[in-house]
Amino acid sequence: MNKRLILIALCVVCFGVSALAQQVVSYTTDVTRTWDMTLGQATLGTSKSGVPEIQINPSVRYQEIDGFGAAITGSTAYNLSLMPAEARHQFLQETFAPDKFGFSYVRVSIGCSDFSLSEYTLCDEPGIEHFALTVEETKYVIPALKEILAINPALKIMGTPWTCPKWMKVKDLDSLEPFDSWTSGQLNPAYYDDYAQYFVLWIQAMQQAGVPIYCVTPQNEPLNRGNSASLFMGWKEQQAFVKQALGPALRKAALPVKIYAFDHNYNYDNMADQQQYPLHIYEDAEAARFFAGAAYHNYGGQPAELLRIQREAPDKELVFSEASIGTWNNGRDLEKSLLRDVEQLGLATVNGWCRGSVVWNLMLDNDRGPHRGEGACATCYGVVDIDNTDYTTITRNSHFYAMAHMSVAAKPGAYRIATNEHAGEGLTYAAFINPDGSYGLVVSNRGEARQVNVKLNGDAAFVADLPEKAVVSYRWR
Repeated sequence: MNKRLILIALCVVCFGVSALAQQVVSYTTDVTRTWDMTLGQATLGTSKSGVPEIQINPSVRYQEIDGFGAAITGSTAYNLSLMPAEARHQFLQETFAPDKFGFSYVRVSIGCSDFSLSEYTLCDEPGIEHFALTVEETKYVIPALKEILAINPALKIMGTPWTCPKWMKVKDLDSLEPFDSWTSGQLNPAYYDDYAQYFVLWIQAMQQAGVPIYCVTPQNEPLNRGNSASLFMGWKEQQAFVKQALGPALRKAALPVKIYAFDHNYNYDNMADQQQYPLHIYEDAEAARFFAGAAYHNYGGQPAELLRIQREAPDKELVFSEASIGTWNNGRDLEKSLLRDVEQLGLATVNGWCRGSVVWNLMLDNDRGPHRGEGACATCYGVVDIDNTDYTTITRNSHFYAMAHMSVAAKPGAYRIATNEHAGEGLTYAAFINPDGSYGLVVSNRGEARQVNVKLNGDAAFVADLPEKAVVSYRWR
């Protein structure tokens, strides 16, 4: 290791990755992996004539940041369990430790998802008195979460069901005909109270296991009838369920857990009567008081929808809760996916007022699994993929870099702060002020290598060296 990198490493150990004395810490990744979250530095108080400027105004604050991360699905937890303990701890430490890459937000399923080891809910036998965690939670998911929490005790956890128990389902709300299928169906209003209690019992069981829950959504992809485990829940149903049952049940149980509406695509799956789904829910003031805000996915539509929702409901929060990569969108080919995913899942979401961004499976194996059968994704990659011949060799995919680059710059409790909009063609960026007083900046550069002056309150902060087709994250005091 050369003297420059030794100095950086020593300063980071002493001061944390938040900043260096009189220096700016940088992390760089380019599409060729010549830089791969490569640690570097810049000097404070410098500028260069004749280059564009990124101007930062910390006096203008926008939303608070909760964090960035990925889903701890059953498949992820299973793969983690097969890693040698030392290798698993090293991976989780690097990924979640606040002074490392600092992932700080995860999503888990309440019951099965399309990346679980089997199809199940936590109450498959009729009667809410039969509620119980299953082996997927007790053997795989909870141990993984507890190991992460030991590394990052401030971890935020979102819980989401893919389906209610089948005995609560009906074919439609007119006939109320029982619907014995994991896929599709609707929640029988007669079971609103039982299903609300299902959420309460899950939150309490997780807490008793040492896993605190930060927030829930009432239904994953409520407009998607075709997922391998799914439940249709239009906005009127979600409004009624939360207003009549879930909100009051959480309050009665004294569980300060946030509820986020919707949890589906920007384009509302092109359903005319479901457009601006959260806004319809908020029209009922009694229902609206139970919702902290809304969650979005990106499998349809554009993130500009976030700005529209924020304009109409500025008192409500936004969070981005799922995106996936796979063979269909080149998640392993950084030439095609790195800058796209940093811009769409990190920068566009925070610039669209999201408090956090959480992508799909943290870890799949190199056969894109384990995954279930019909209706589940057989072509998905993980944020990272683990070689299932040794359960040690890890490949980082585009979503890893998208979340890592945001996490090293914007810590939980940070605020997004104002910047100028155009510092140069092909540049996308966002700036933050962190709870420790440090500043963060993430810049995506689609063009050739260039330099940009970063200015804070009009004064020179540093010169940013941006390699060709690269993303660079900075932190400094």
